[in-house]
Amino acid sequence: MTDLSAGILQLAAVLVVLAVVYVPLGDYMARVYESVKDSPPERLLYRVIGVDPRANQTWRGYALSVLGFSGVSILVLYALQRLQGHLPWSDGKPGMSPAVAFNTAISFVANTNWQSYEPETVISNLSQMLGLAVANFLSAAVGMAVAIALIRGIVSRRGNGVLGNFWVDLVRGTVRILLPLALLVATILVFQGAVQSWHTAAEFTTVDGTAGRVPLGPFASQEAIKLLGTNGGGTYGANSAHPFSNPTPLTNVVQVLAILIIPVCLTRTYGTLVRDRRQGLTLLGVMAVIWGAMLALVWTFESRTDGIASQAAGAMLEGKEYRFGIPGSALFAVSTTGTSTGAVNAAHDSFAAASGGGLLWNMLLGEVAPGGVGSGLYGLLVLAIITVFVGGLLVGRSPEFAGKRIGQKEITVTALYVLVMPALVLAGSAVTVLLGSTPEALGNDGARGSDSAIHGFSEIMYAYASAANNNGSAFGGLAATNDWFQISLGLAMLFGRLVPIVLVLALAGLLARQKPKQNETSVSLLPTSGILYGSLLLGTTLLVAGLTFFPAMALGPIAEAL
Repeated sequence: MTDLSAGILQLAAVLVVLAVVYVPLGDYMARVYESVKDSPPERLLYRVIGVDPRANQTWRGYALSVLGFSGVSILVLYALQRLQGHLPWSDGKPGMSPAVAFNTAISFVANTNWQSYEPETVISNLSQMLGLAVANFLSAAVGMAVAIALIRGIVSRRGNGVLGNFWVDLVRGTVRILLPLALLVATILVFQGAVQSWHTAAEFTTVDGTAGRVPLGPFASQEAIKLLGTNGGGTYGANSAHPFSNPTPLTNVVQVLAILIIPVCLTRTYGTLVRDRRQGLTLLGVMAVIWGAMLALVWTFESRTDGIASQAAGAMLEGKEYRFGIPGSALFAVSTTGTSTGAVNAAHDSFAAASGGGLLWNMLLGEVAPGGVGSGLYGLLVLAIITVFVGGLLVGRSPEFAGKRIGQKEITVTALYVLVMPALVLAGSAVTVLLGSTPEALGNDGARGSDSAIHGFSEIMYAYASAANNNGSAFGGLAATNDWFQISLGLAMLFGRLVPIVLVLALAGLLARQKPKQNETSVSLLPTSGILYGSLLLGTTLLVAGLTFFPAMALGPIAEAL
């Protein structure tokens, strides 16, 4: 079988499975968040934490709950990493340094999972399970909860401004959605050869008598939620390129499906909750067009044979696992940067300039194709609201979205949302480039205007784009281990996660306070579904990112590709 045939089969398998589960899983998630019944374990948990599951929260209460929960989670995870050398199952690994623990705690709570270290040599199995894996579940559940809160603001007709209960949404997302799916994926990975062990290592001796040691742990279960929750932090430094994490081409397809399944099916959830499934299909169509275009671009440029080495190999195989090849690597890379996952099964730094730039562009679009768990949906809904506002300006009519008027307050909040990520990326990249210590961290540095210097700039920009978008992947040529990178990237992850969430909840509150007048006839400018609206939304998404980032892209990936 040729690489092309194998790639087409992998892509077809992913698309077929997504099509099969789209309706049942999307509708199931809608029922989870609409249900008024709590299971006995959920009721017990609410009593333990002192939560009234029937109490509704305004956007301020919901936002304070998110911020408080995230803050406590960061402190607990930081303490666990600092003290891991004194805790059981440490395998001789000492506590992490303050800067690395600070960066990692924020990273996992913010659904980023940026790692500037080899996890199998630095993180104990207890810290992996009790800290990082738990954060993977909870950060994903937070993203879904915020998306559901925004949907409630859109569909609310009572004008009371309530968005539901954050703690109920958090528990239900974790217990009813993420845990069952993670169990299914972990089971498949284990049967295919992924590591799941209570041992910390396996000792061996090579044929020449050299002793060796392979780190082990309960890793398959953590791989499952790392992908399902669009988290991305690996249990091995090689991430999903490691044979103990991603052993076969079949597991590669399963991992891609795990990355995409919840963000894709949430569009069905949205359509079901707003009682207009055409709107969900329109959002899905926009996501699919962007994802498909990026896959075609990366696959094409990675299949070229520029240079002697690639001509001899038949493709751009540097930095890639041969068992996945170009198709499996391109499919994984586009899916992981189009979401907030950040997992890798190939070295993104080794991709061709054009395709590496495509992966960077995927993040700079705001990761809405299909985006992270929850964050992709609410990010695209913000752009959808901007789209109807722009349409209203073009014809001079008051814009509406799903029957809610988009006025000055609403568009101010959405504009601030759009500005947060670019400000973090561009400011972080600019300051880092100016620092005298930065060349020491670059694996690619040289004379001004040289290919090496241009790629070095791309590495810096990729790092801050990854942090501010809560992705977590990196161009490996950047050694982001000094205190500047640990702290600045940590703050970019923190603000890139929490500030947009607060703005989304504020927007949800503004929409939830609107109470349509009795017998009021809708004066919507255009229906928020269909090909016309989808085309406008696609254009708005590309235009916002294009105007913001094209000059910086021209200094890095575009210049390097040309």
